[in-house]
Formats: sequence, structure tokens, C-alpha cells
Amino acid sequence: MALASVASARQKGRTPKGKAGAGDAAAAPMLTRTTARHETRRFGFGGTLTVYGAPAGLMTIESWPRNDLDITADIELHANTEEDLARLAAVNNFFIDSDFNHIIITTTGTHDRKFMKRVGKDFPKRLLGLPWKIDYHIRVPANTDLELYSGRGPVQITNVEGALRLSAGEGKIDLTLAGGDVAVTVQSGTINLSATDHSWRGRGADIRLAQGDLTVELPPDFNADINADIYQAGRIENTYSALKPRDDPQQQTLPASERSLHGRAGGGGATLSFSVGAGTIRIRQRAESAGP
Repeated sequence: MALASVASARQKGRTPKGKAGAGDAAAAPMLTRTTARHETRRFGFGGTLTVYGAPAGLMTIESWPRNDLDITADIELHANTEEDLARLAAVNNFFIDSDFNHIIITTTGTHDRKFMKRVGKDFPKRLLGLPWKIDYHIRVPANTDLELYSGRGPVQITNVEGALRLSAGEGKIDLTLAGGDVAVTVQSGTINLSATDHSWRGRGADIRLAQGDLTVELPPDFNADINADIYQAGRIENTYSALKPRDDPQQQTLPASERSLHGRAGGGGATLSFSVGAGTIRIRQRAESAGP
């Protein structure tokens, strides 16, 4: 299973997860500075949002009923002196590009070698390995296409119905979705997908996890085709009783297998594919009392 590494295709030349900028410094810094930055942009129906996240930090994206993009970012820096914190604050930040219907949020900082060569030629090398993070809290119109690149940290996406492309390094990924054209690739951690409607509205989903646990919660009377595969080591735990064999309508139970499951829920529909290199896939019924 080919899985993308941390961070973004656009961030070629940047240090991958675990290297300078994302790792821990040899000695824990004594001072912490957290600043909040808030930005809004006009953002029409059916637009595209691209986010190149920080090496570490939370990324939360949820829908709201306004035609605006609302960004709140909490930037946390660590250093031994106030002077060093000021030097870091000048480079560890983000900027926003926008055109007709596409907004791009790009994180800048000590993790980006090309950026530092361009703007920080006299930047002290002793500050390059200090830990820092940005927590992004973003609200978008419901029908927004998302292209997201995250390093280490949780990702939460709620009730966004456009196309979704997510590449993440390590963390807990929570997806609460009614549909969309979804492609998710995560190196390690946990993924939780909760489907909120009785039929997937969109082309389907392809969710891949190299190492960890993937949990899929489906509502009662759900309609979709489900594929689940373990490639190296692990098992599939299916307790969703409405999932039946897809190839033989007369067969009432799925063939016993801990590594591969191909079934149909209800009348079928969009294909939802789940694959894990090493770990566990759990397919179960979503609690009816759970809200979207």
C-alpha cells in the first residue's frame, strides 16, 4: 500500500516529521508564548480550501451557514528567552493566498528549509530545533472542497460535504461526514469515520492508514458497498449485522475472514474502501442518539 509521507506535496524540500522544527529540543525550553490570530475571508459556495499545516498541532474544520471562511489560529512557541521567542514569532506563522474561489493557507516556519534560506539567513541555528505548533480552527460553507496536509496532531472534520483530500503524519483523525469524494492517507494513529446519513452522498471514500486502528460507524439502514482490507498484520472486527455479501445475494452472512471483507449494506451505493497496513478495522453501527 503506497502511503504518502508527512506534510505536503507543495512543501518539497521541507524537513519531514521528526526532524528539525517538528522534534523536541535536547533541553526543554523554559518559556512559552501563545498568541491567537483571527482572519476572515469572503468564500462562496463550492469553493476550495487548501491548508498546509504546521509540523505539529490541531486542525479542526467544520461547516457553518455563512459564505465566509473564518480562521482562528493559536500559535504556541517555546524558547529560553523573550528575545528568542520574538525571533521565532517572526517566522513561525502562516499566510493566506486567495483567488476567485480558492483560498490557500500556508504555514511558514523553521521546518521549511527553503523559506528559512529566503527570509532567515542570519537566524540562529540553535532555535531551529525548538518545538512549536499551530492549532487551526476553521469554519467553512458546507459545500467546500478541502485539500489538507497535516503533520503530527489531531484532525477533526465535521459536516463538510465537498471533495476531501487529507494527507497526515500521526494523530487522531475524526471524520463526521454525510458524503463527498473522500481520499484520506495517514501514516500512524487512529481514524474514526462516522457516517451521518442513510446513504453516502457523493462518489465514495478511500481511507488508508499505514499503522493503527480504523473505526467505521454506520447508521441503521445504511446503503453502500463496503471494502475493508488488512495488508500486513491485524484483523477486521465487523459487528454491523446489516452488512451482507455483495457477490451472492442468496448468502446471508459474509465469508469468515480476519483480513478482507467485501460487503453490501442495504441496497448498496457508493463504495467506501478502508485499508490498514498493520492494525485493526472495526465496522459497527452508529448510535442512533449520536448527533451529526
